[in-house]
Amino acid sequence: MAPSTPTPAQWLAGSRPRTLPAAIAPVLVGSGVAAYAGGFVWWKALLALGVSLALQVGVNYANDYSDGIRGTDDDRVGPMRLVGSGVATPGAVKRAAFTAFGVAGVLGLALAATTAWWLVAVGVVCVLAAWFYTGGSTPYGYLGLGEVMVFVFFGLVAVVGTTYVQTETFEVAALLASIGIGALACGVLVVNNLRDIPTDTVSGKRTLAVRLGDPATRGLYVALVAVAAASVVAVAAVTTWWALVGLLFVVPALPGLRTVRSTATGPALVPVIQSTGLAEVAWAVLVAAALVLA
Repeated sequence: MAPSTPTPAQWLAGSRPRTLPAAIAPVLVGSGVAAYAGGFVWWKALLALGVSLALQVGVNYANDYSDGIRGTDDDRVGPMRLVGSGVATPGAVKRAAFTAFGVAGVLGLALAATTAWWLVAVGVVCVLAAWFYTGGSTPYGYLGLGEVMVFVFFGLVAVVGTTYVQTETFEVAALLASIGIGALACGVLVVNNLRDIPTDTVSGKRTLAVRLGDPATRGLYVALVAVAAASVVAVAAVTTWWALVGLLFVVPALPGLRTVRSTATGPALVPVIQSTGLAEVAWAVLVAAALVLA
């Protein structure tokens, strides 16, 4: 049976909205650091948010396409995959991915034109990293490097870059904040890959979770939450101690921590993806609010 035309609801589900906090949080905290440094520019913050969201949606569709044509998603637990489920053709999902990358590129060009043209090179690297996560002949997501790239691009680059396009300075606070945001963004991927260990093992997708095994992956998730907490303290040390309010991010993180530390597997881990995303947003909102009010 040939794939039908996906409904808007199916396209939305395929974009994996539970992962979008990983795109929103770094822009929030990066803008908070910019405000603390006296350089907040609202329209640049909005452009940065558009770039981040478009890249996140693009990488989600790109993963759907690449995993779908490899057969990795044929027996997958969790959010619907457009290609793997047969709802959409690979070509349609690939076009959706590159449309999202195109939107990110246009918005990124606007930021580069008003800040520094070398940012274009950063944008190109971001798009390439998004595509080759599961695309190409040797996707790095299949080599256990996904968490590293998420930390770099949705942590370091996203937070420091958001601050830089507004202040045109490199702020220590942004770097320290990027560690916490990057750790929680990695947490989302770690839980996703923990859930998929059985199917990824069968399909030959050697994620970090597959390489580490179930117990060590659960330990890694707990360690990432601890790093995020330590990052709050580090940011407070170089800015204002009011930023310690950011430690309240552990409240939405606790249910997920309990679930991961249990023996929960498969569908039982799906809510942890959402709770980790909420914890990341809480981290960003609380720390950013403290920096703005300071």
